[in-house]
Amino acid sequence: MLRVVNLSCSKGERILFSGVQAELKPGEILHVRGENGVGKTSLLRMVVGLSTPAAGDILWNDVPISRCRESYLENLLFLGHHSALKADLTATENLCFSSSIDGMALTQGAVTAVLGQFGLKGREQFPIEWLSAGQKRRVLLARLSLRSAKLWVLDEPFNALDINATEFLLQMISDHLAADGMVLMTSHQSLALSNVRVLSL
Repeated sequence: MLRVVNLSCSKGERILFSGVQAELKPGEILHVRGENGVGKTSLLRMVVGLSTPAAGDILWNDVPISRCRESYLENLLFLGHHSALKADLTATENLCFSSSIDGMALTQGAVTAVLGQFGLKGREQFPIEWLSAGQKRRVLLARLSLRSAKLWVLDEPFNALDINATEFLLQMISDHLAADGMVLMTSHQSLALSNVRVLSL
């Protein structure tokens, strides 16, 4: 279980949010909503350990993530709003590189199959810089199929996706929840899924 306890965030002298409380259990989505600039991405960055809260704590199975960092990261997959892809590498090379960081060895066939599921058949060997914004997003999201992680943290995952890709991602999220996975995400759109908790900032 993930718990956020009295979390506060500030930038300079400006307080973005304070006293935020939330919990996320297996099979649930925590949907973080709010206007631009209220700190949604900042909250996600704190949860994944990329930034430090001004106050409060983040607990994984009732232990602060600072004290169980290794086991927490093993259960975590974070896909940020901005592309984390290397422009001069191909889609296949990017997925193999990210998977090697995760300690996984992928076969060419596995990568090709996943990229095909995300509508990138025939583009597996294209450099990332040749792809559209939506196609780059699909390469990032393909990681969800390649790495087993209990907690998905997704920052605006539907950005730049067409209708078919959006429906495919929704089904992936639904399947993840059915397998007792957890999803913490930001999105400006409503989610047609069950077990959704909303956290408004």
